[in-house]
Amino acid sequence: MELHIYVAFFVATAIMIALPGPSVILTIAHSISFGWKHALSTVAGETMGIAVQLIIAAIGLSSLLNFVADAFEWLRWAGAVYLVYLGIKQWRSASEPLKLDNSPVSRTNLFLQGLVITILNPKSLIFIAAFLPQFIDATRPIGPQFALIVPTFLVITYTVTSVWALAAGNLREVLGSQHALQSVFRTAGGLMIIAGVGLALARRGS
Repeated sequence: MELHIYVAFFVATAIMIALPGPSVILTIAHSISFGWKHALSTVAGETMGIAVQLIIAAIGLSSLLNFVADAFEWLRWAGAVYLVYLGIKQWRSASEPLKLDNSPVSRTNLFLQGLVITILNPKSLIFIAAFLPQFIDATRPIGPQFALIVPTFLVITYTVTSVWALAAGNLREVLGSQHALQSVFRTAGGLMIIAGVGLALARRGS
């Protein structure tokens, strides 16, 4: 891959990942609720989900999508429902006593939430399938190009989303009263619900 093509790919990927979508919103919600260190588990799960999508794209997703369109529509709704469920659960937890520094939370659970939400977002999968070919030279071996593109994409994904987690975590740390923290919990839950509704309204081809 030529240097100017790689730079263009790097910049375009960073911008795309930075845009608030279901995965970023989930990261923000978890960072506000549990702290940015715990939210990094969510980021790791989301990055793993992106890795799965990249692998699918690399083995010929574009031709596969037409064959399994119904399955992707089902996945879109499943992901939306799951995200709304998490948001409602987060909202309801705001009425419970808030002890953010001591509340037990499973990093594995946060990782799985990030993984599931990302994998069940076919809109991003379709975007990746359309995005990657713009930087692939069909006259050269495809394998070495993907060997460069995939790790770069994953590093950018983890780094940019971690910045979101850190920023949201810092906001959490300046909130002291339980009333304020309850508002934050409800806000975090609301963000997840909005993301789920947005995912449900998204059109596969848009």
